[in-house]
Amino acid sequence: MTVYEDALATYEPVFGLETHVELGTVSKMFCGCSTKFGAGPNTHTCPVCLGLPGALPVANEKAIESTIRIGLALNCSIAEWCRFARKNYFYPDMPKNFQTSQYDEPLCVEGYLDVPYGDQVYRVGIERVHLEEDTGKNTHVGTSGRIHGADYSLVDYNRAGIPLVEIVTKPVPGAGAVAPEVAKAYVTALRDILRTLGVSDVRMEQGSLRCDVNTSLNRPGAEWGTRSETKNVNSLRSVERAVRSEIIRQAEVLNGGGRVKQETRHFQETTGTTRDGRSKEEATDYRYFPEPDLVPMAPDPAWVEQLKADLPELPAARRDRLRDELGLSNDDLLKMTNAGVVDLVGATVDAGAAGGEARNWWMGYLTQKANESEHEAADLPITPAQVARVIELVASGELTTALARQAVDGVLDTGSEVDAVVAERGLKVVSDTGALEQAADEAIAANPDVAHKVRSGKLPAVGALVGAVMKATRGQADAAAVKEILLHKLRVDA
Repeated sequence: MTVYEDALATYEPVFGLETHVELGTVSKMFCGCSTKFGAGPNTHTCPVCLGLPGALPVANEKAIESTIRIGLALNCSIAEWCRFARKNYFYPDMPKNFQTSQYDEPLCVEGYLDVPYGDQVYRVGIERVHLEEDTGKNTHVGTSGRIHGADYSLVDYNRAGIPLVEIVTKPVPGAGAVAPEVAKAYVTALRDILRTLGVSDVRMEQGSLRCDVNTSLNRPGAEWGTRSETKNVNSLRSVERAVRSEIIRQAEVLNGGGRVKQETRHFQETTGTTRDGRSKEEATDYRYFPEPDLVPMAPDPAWVEQLKADLPELPAARRDRLRDELGLSNDDLLKMTNAGVVDLVGATVDAGAAGGEARNWWMGYLTQKANESEHEAADLPITPAQVARVIELVASGELTTALARQAVDGVLDTGSEVDAVVAERGLKVVSDTGALEQAADEAIAANPDVAHKVRSGKLPAVGALVGAVMKATRGQADAAAVKEILLHKLRVDA
């Protein structure tokens, strides 16, 4: 029995997630500064987002709309009246020394998201979806990369004030040994919804989607245990690893007669474990009070109903439609769901590709490339439209499967469009009959023993000659055409 299995033999895990989503608005939450990623440090700032005296905020309507759309997609009730509050704490990345957020009156409450995993569907309750502003970014300069041991720290306030939606789940019991996988599946499903809504680019590597992972253990039938909160987990794989790590760690603490502390922890990507951070604050520690510089929000019910009517087809409905349209079995759909490619296949089909080919590429070569780079398929730098173009070039005979893979590799490596990669790397199929016949003659001359076997009726041996021609043409010949030319030259009927 593994350490993890031993922990689950004694304790039941409960997890919850607080997911932070940077909205894809043009300007910040309470000012007109740009939200564009990658600008020089502290160039996208103004008196409002720097918290200078006398500067007054104005709420971003698009951010409010996006938050309502997220709440509707998560089956939430939308508040008829709510307001912002000041959340007070003192960190270098908080230029105002408080964060404008929502406290007791959030914009969206009491929703849920049904998450399929394995042969079950887990209903994850959504406690609240609220709107706030992001903080700045600390850079700790030194060998550790962390504040402990840093030579000095720098602060970039470009991110401070960007609209941030926090989606808080209710505690999720009952997943048992697959709790880490269900947590990952929830974030995957949530990310798919956010991407479908078009409210965020949800790029975890850039911090526009990040999670705080809460985990606790209890003995069967007992009250839930004390939770830890692992902060700023920034990949789907790490969400799963963080839950698993905390289950093991907390079980070891409890088995040793200790008590789990309510604290924040930090996930270590290199080890897959967490380390202690600070004692967990309670709401009273933040000294919340209503934001005096912003009026309350009272979304017009008619506007909310219109936003609901205008929601796009959401991933769950899309999966059901694709299953019917592509004739997928439930097992196929489950495999595609677990691989995180259902919506990618659907978008590839929408871009003009045949369903079977779209499925094969995403479940085959592209999933392989994702696994090699330890990314999710959706994070690969290739779009469904680009995959559809590759499939189109194969169908037209302009690319072989081998060349198509090289084209995909080129897109992944450079970010260029498919046709540009094909042109730059000279990947199109060699269709010059004269060149193919010359290559066939050279292969026969270089491999007389193989040629004799083929002439003697051992047709499978022609594969070696086809391989020689393909090597000579750098894989750019059509293998079927090459085989036909070789058999004709050897005077053998296929």
